[in-house]
Amino acid sequence: MLDPLKQVDNRRLYQQIADQIRAFIDKGNYTAGMRLPPERDLAQQLGVSRPSVREALIALEIEGSVEVRMGAGVYACNLAQRKPQALSTMGESPTELMQARAAIEGTVVMMACGKATPEALQALRQILDNMLAAIAQNRSPLPFDRQFHQTLAAMTGNAVLERLVGELFDERHSPIAARLSAHAESGQTWAAALHEHEAILRALENRDVLAAQTALRMHLQASEQRWVENNRREWS
Repeated sequence: MLDPLKQVDNRRLYQQIADQIRAFIDKGNYTAGMRLPPERDLAQQLGVSRPSVREALIALEIEGSVEVRMGAGVYACNLAQRKPQALSTMGESPTELMQARAAIEGTVVMMACGKATPEALQALRQILDNMLAAIAQNRSPLPFDRQFHQTLAAMTGNAVLERLVGELFDERHSPIAARLSAHAESGQTWAAALHEHEAILRALENRDVLAAQTALRMHLQASEQRWVENNRREWS
């Protein structure tokens, strides 16, 4: 049985959880092909949240310590399959990343609302039209998603905020975030994201700061749930 984690640094908690689960596998408690306990049980044993366990299992999948089988669970792999990739290179916690984006972009959209010009609003509308076309053509709308958030940041006139928004968005290309996206994204989830972007734009067009902040934060919260919750339903 795994021991609860104690006195841990909450930053990149998933890496510490992954270390403990890997050590448990290395001790022979789970041999190749054996199914690990359900995510809920691992979270209870370690005394951590289920999203943190989920992120740890994704990290272990990337390095080859476990295999995630959709609809069947998580299984230990042969140690010879393990890839030498340090957990420190896998990126920030996707859950914490989305929380940070919500905090920063909530301020961004408030500032953008006060400075929105007809030209900027038209640019946002064109970006959403491009997202819709990409979804309809089964192409990734991710570049337009980034462009939408970057355009919002540019509307503030603050170069530092614009840089931070871009850097946080690009964290989704990190190994752990990219793997989560591969498991969770679909035409259906992108359609939902487009609808959420539309709500943000409508609030900006109406110069409604509170509605714009609410729509932005609800969008990022929903994005976090799609990343993390969709994976749980598929393989926990």
